[in-house]
Amino acid sequence: MTRFSASTPTERRKLVVDAITAHRERGSAFCTLVADLEPEPEPDLGSEAEPTAAVEDGTSDETDDEETELPPWIQFGDRTLNVDCTDEELDALTELVREFPAFKIEQLESPENAEGTNVRISAKADANRIAQFVERAFRDVYGCSESVTVWAVEV
Repeated sequence: MTRFSASTPTERRKLVVDAITAHRERGSAFCTLVADLEPEPEPDLGSEAEPTAAVEDGTSDETDDEETELPPWIQFGDRTLNVDCTDEELDALTELVREFPAFKIEQLESPENAEGTNVRISAKADANRIAQFVERAFRDVYGCSESVTVWAVEV
């Protein structure tokens, strides 16, 4: 593989195909694709608004108890997709799987100490069809924008 990120639908699908191909050629356990979370908009420092307390003293109004949101990820290995999702995302994922006849939810696991569900989906399809599914999952299930950057972080 020569590139590890893509930020247009066509390029993301090509990236997924390349990652699956590299994963298979290397005989690795799985490949992992991660979507960048959308960055927070930069404050307009040129405006005449008063600076906030966070700017003045270097602290933040956010509490330390808030968990950092993890970016959406999808793993592929042994003809199986593996994803984590919230209850709302699980509903959207179930709907998406219905649109892909070669895909089937095989296992749902919701550990007591986790706030979501791990889903294993059999994907008996070629790399191009899997790439279409992955693209749709990032957009329709996880709500990523059309210009989201997806990274192949493990092959």
